[in-house]
Amino acid sequence: MHYTWLEDDKNIDWSEASNLYKIAPLGDKSAESLQTVFSNSMFKCFVFDNNILIAIGRALADGVDASYICDIAIHPNYQGQGLGKAMVNKLVTLSSGHKKILLYAVPGKEGFYQQLGFRKMNTAMAIFENQQQAIENGFVS
Repeated sequence: MHYTWLEDDKNIDWSEASNLYKIAPLGDKSAESLQTVFSNSMFKCFVFDNNILIAIGRALADGVDASYICDIAIHPNYQGQGLGKAMVNKLVTLSSGHKKILLYAVPGKEGFYQQLGFRKMNTAMAIFENQQQAIENGFVS
């Protein structure tokens, strides 16, 4: 299939992006917050099938030391077709030149990212806005 890939967010319908996160399902992210985090990210990718947003992802990067890949969502009708792998690979390519590329994964998806060259970190730590929910969802112990 031929999809349209964009790296510019100026014509993105953020309500459509918010809906994509809900149905992916990756949680409830408001259109406003998505617009903020994507506009503040050095690298971003949007994939369309005709005019339908089917995949989204970003990397928050500083240009030298670290690039953090996050917020990858694939429409359920397009999952399992290699689009997630293509999205991660595109963001890794865009992040090349950074000393480290980090990725935050949903628990249970670690194997997918290990196939793409990511390794588990022994020293990663986090503070979440809702720490109890993060514990219950398996993000931290």
